Amino acid sequence: MLENKKAKLRNFHQAHWDEPVIFELSAKRARGILVPEAEEEIKAEVGDGISRIPAHLRRKEPPALPELFQAQVLRHYLHLSQATLGADLNIEIGQGTCTIKYSPKINESFATSSKVTELHPFQAEGTVQGALEILYKTDMFLREISGLSRFVFQPGGGSHGLFAIASMIRAYHESRDESGKRDEIITTIFSHPSNAAAAAVKGFRVITLYPDKDGYPDVDALREAVSDRTAGLMITNPEDHGLFNSKIAEFTRIVHEAGGLCSYDQANANGILGMTRALEGGFDFCFFNLHKTFSSPHGCGGPAVGAVGVREEFEQFLPVPLVDFDGEKYFLNYDVKNSIGKVRMFYGVLPVVARAYAWIMSLGEEGLKEVARIAVLNNNYLMRNISKIRGATIPYDAPGKHRLEQVRYSWEKLTKDTGVTTEDVQRRMCDFGMHYWTSHHPWIIPEPFTLEPTESYSKEELDEYVAALKQVSEEAYTDPEKVKNAPYNSCIHKIDPSLLDDPKKWAITWRSYLKKHGKDIDA
Repeated sequence: MLENKKAKLRNFHQAHWDEPVIFELSAKRARGILVPEAEEEIKAEVGDGISRIPAHLRRKEPPALPELFQAQVLRHYLHLSQATLGADLNIEIGQGTCTIKYSPKINESFATSSKVTELHPFQAEGTVQGALEILYKTDMFLREISGLSRFVFQPGGGSHGLFAIASMIRAYHESRDESGKRDEIITTIFSHPSNAAAAAVKGFRVITLYPDKDGYPDVDALREAVSDRTAGLMITNPEDHGLFNSKIAEFTRIVHEAGGLCSYDQANANGILGMTRALEGGFDFCFFNLHKTFSSPHGCGGPAVGAVGVREEFEQFLPVPLVDFDGEKYFLNYDVKNSIGKVRMFYGVLPVVARAYAWIMSLGEEGLKEVARIAVLNNNYLMRNISKIRGATIPYDAPGKHRLEQVRYSWEKLTKDTGVTTEDVQRRMCDFGMHYWTSHHPWIIPEPFTLEPTESYSKEELDEYVAALKQVSEEAYTDPEKVKNAPYNSCIHKIDPSLLDDPKKWAITWRSYLKKHGKDIDA
């Protein structure tokens, strides 16, 4: 039941477990299952399973794995599951730029079917015709949605997709003997930072454009930036503040005239499905995140697919293999003369593609357009309500300008008035069972928070989220210490952010943790 029908705020208290790392729960000789030894008849037929492995490939000692009983393992992971928030647990509009939406559970049944999960990437093509058909037809759908000529699903996410595109841009210029000269990539400060990062990893010098007074990347600055050294433009549109650059075709024209190529980062595509396409924007490359826009869960880093598309003339640079159809059967095509090779093993994360395929099939053309319409409607409804909250502002908000799928807001006034920062608000929102993201760095917008409601949420749910923000704002003005000392009801304590800034304190694995703390690996 809602605690307050008018305010729409619920009582919330998350399960709190001081849960050890699973290695700390380990006890010598504890067993969850006893693996039976092979029977003599089996050994006589296939051997003992060990002796055929070359001696230099065999472990001298068993791996240092945690040893627990089955019940302990079950409790451990259930405790961890109770310490999470996510789209199936709360109103997940707070992870701006990441398009967290409801994923139909029937699609999960497809993605987790043994027909998908038990496929082996080395199987003969004749035994995986259904999987190849899904890959091929999803490619065809994305061609229609983007206007481009061919898609691949190898990249393991958006950043990886941008890396593949940067690789193809370099390969294109190498094929023209211009790679030594064309060594600059242009991007914008409100494009995803992965654009600049991917370009830098491929050895390009990155030129970053900043917005004009209205929040749009500056056309004159672009004209000054392009030269005979320009390799390409890598840009997000709408950018991370939610504004769609209506002059994007002029941007791509300017870069093309300078001899560069143009890449469209469409991770933020939820508000433009069926409304605008990469082809008409003048782009040579684009990518979509199937684990965002196309319904597969975000997964907090994976599994994911960054589907990369190209114009026809750039198909020759795509990663191999491509999935083709000869009228009778689907097959893997490695005959791509200037391919950049593989960017990961095999041909992508099939369950993610299967979910996207099912989602597109269920919606159809008009359904995809309706997704965009509702996402934009929800975002603008949310924006107008947040604009009424004391201390919250909307940078670059002016008459006649419309946000699409998200907004990057600011608590700068709240911070000046009360001393409460956006990170304080972030922790306090956990007490309402709400997630909330600030912004990637650098914080061009002061004290930012970025919200993206998608099409998944009702008016009542958006009202509940706004009510929580309003409550935190009121507390900041009346009792700021309450907000600063949050959270109270969450499973997570207030952390010292300096721990994240000191690489000497990082421990990515249990083994590295023990080494850094000077403990024996078997301790």
